Amino acid sequence: MSVQTLTNTHTASPARRSMADWESIDLANPTEEHRMLREMIRDFVREEVEPQALEYDREEKFNLDLFRKLGEYGLLGISVSEEYGGSGMDATAVAIVNEELSYSDPGFCLAYLAHAQLMVNNLAHNGNAAQKSRILPKVCSGEWVGCMAMSEPGYGTDVLGMQTTADQNSDGDWVINGRKMWITNGSIDEDGTPADICWLYARTGTDAKGRAEVTTFLVEKGMAGFSVGQKIYDKTGMRASNTAELVFDDCVVPAENVVGAPGESMIHMMRNLELERIGLAAMGLGIARRSLAAMNQYASEREAFGQEIRDFGQIQRHIGESWAEYRAMRAYVYDTARNTDLAKSGNRLDTDGVKLFGTTAAKNIADRAIQVMGGYGYVGEYTVERLWRDAKLLEIGGGTLESHQKNITRDLARSPEAIEE
Repeated sequence: MSVQTLTNTHTASPARRSMADWESIDLANPTEEHRMLREMIRDFVREEVEPQALEYDREEKFNLDLFRKLGEYGLLGISVSEEYGGSGMDATAVAIVNEELSYSDPGFCLAYLAHAQLMVNNLAHNGNAAQKSRILPKVCSGEWVGCMAMSEPGYGTDVLGMQTTADQNSDGDWVINGRKMWITNGSIDEDGTPADICWLYARTGTDAKGRAEVTTFLVEKGMAGFSVGQKIYDKTGMRASNTAELVFDDCVVPAENVVGAPGESMIHMMRNLELERIGLAAMGLGIARRSLAAMNQYASEREAFGQEIRDFGQIQRHIGESWAEYRAMRAYVYDTARNTDLAKSGNRLDTDGVKLFGTTAAKNIADRAIQVMGGYGYVGEYTVERLWRDAKLLEIGGGTLESHQKNITRDLARSPEAIEE
């Protein structure tokens, strides 16, 4: 809020003050704390992330040393209580971090998201006091790298179809068997070292209606039977994050590593999926902003037929539509984040909606940037081809576009009043 606004607030009527307050709101930086966070990350991205982004994409390597620096900045536990070594911030802060990292290196940001949102935030809001006290300080600092394992070779969106099982033995421990596929951070290096901690979903039976009962486990590196089946290479995009198949072969997990009660995983999934989808949409926002900046600059520098190419109508269409979509994305991402409570679910309609819109728009804007830049846009040196490749994954991971369309349609059938709000 400006000094002038502060001055006016003291002398204006209540109605005038309300209008002044409303006019001063910036959804993307609602408080001074949020603004300072964004500035800090932009500096970090410029100095540390940008110089390594092209190399790690080309070599399909995860920059573990740089990842650990995120812990030094308090970003790995951005949504975790300070009691456990986190920063105690909200969903808006999560969106800011994901946007700013993805402006430079979406692949690196995906590794961050898998750790900070899929594993760390999940534990912070669903684990018991003993689990949080023992594990959260390690994952918030970067000492441990975490992952979340849900998808399987034959099951993705069909979560309840998963085949990985956990059976309780006579000692009260759980024996897990199965495979998980497409796991970001599943392997943390080229030697097949598994993540230090894995948030795992496994079947433990069926409920009264015959549906799969799914339970959450904390599987730690070094537990017998837990290994990396393969690191997955030759991905189209997000190559700066490691993707792996994880194997659980009679993996014994102690009872104290069960999160909540058996069968409670759906609560954990639904609560955390909302934040994941905000994070992925914010990644799309970072991709869109960088792509728009690149095509806008190029359109002023490149000349054809004796004039800047930005004078041509088709180029104007690409830039104009991209600007409008970017601004709509920005408003939707941060409005959804503002209305999301990290401690509970209940915002599925908009978290599905913002990911559906934002990730598609990100890919479209990156595609337009390549089109505007022509041959230069098609080579790695100019960044936008990498952003375009990375953007595609956002339409698949964390829920496919089709699953979001299904969820939105169902939710609007149940709550048509949402359209009129």
